[in-house]
Amino acid sequence: MRVVIQRVSEASVKVDKQIVGEIGKGLMLLIGVDESDENADAEWLVKKILDVRVFSDEDGKMNHSVKDINGEILCISQFTLISDYKKGNRPSYIKAAKPDKAIPLFEYFKDEIKKSGLKTESGIFGADMKVSLINDGPVTLVFDSKTKL
Repeated sequence: MRVVIQRVSEASVKVDKQIVGEIGKGLMLLIGVDESDENADAEWLVKKILDVRVFSDEDGKMNHSVKDINGEILCISQFTLISDYKKGNRPSYIKAAKPDKAIPLFEYFKDEIKKSGLKTESGIFGADMKVSLINDGPVTLVFDSKTKL
């Protein structure tokens, strides 16, 4: 699994012009599921995401996690994160998990995030989503469960 993490002041996602997920201060997560991913990949990522210190303390140092600030989380499925663009100019998504595998793993990821007790919202898997955010910082990280980076 690959996740792009963005520290936000606020974020929302619309499907058919209706807001289906909305958060205030916290993290917006773009989540890509690889065909080889398993629950262990989601578990590793959730722990890293909930504990990563990207929010400022009283001295302006990034010493607080989303849990420390009681932040909110917006999860967005993003199969294009699992792309191969080494050959030609058109990315290949052949390694992205098919919906029968990706949906349950995406739902498992969200359920693991929700266990933190933080407000957790999401888009709709496979829908044409319009995502809006105010990136705070900006602070953007990329975590990959295969490389552990």
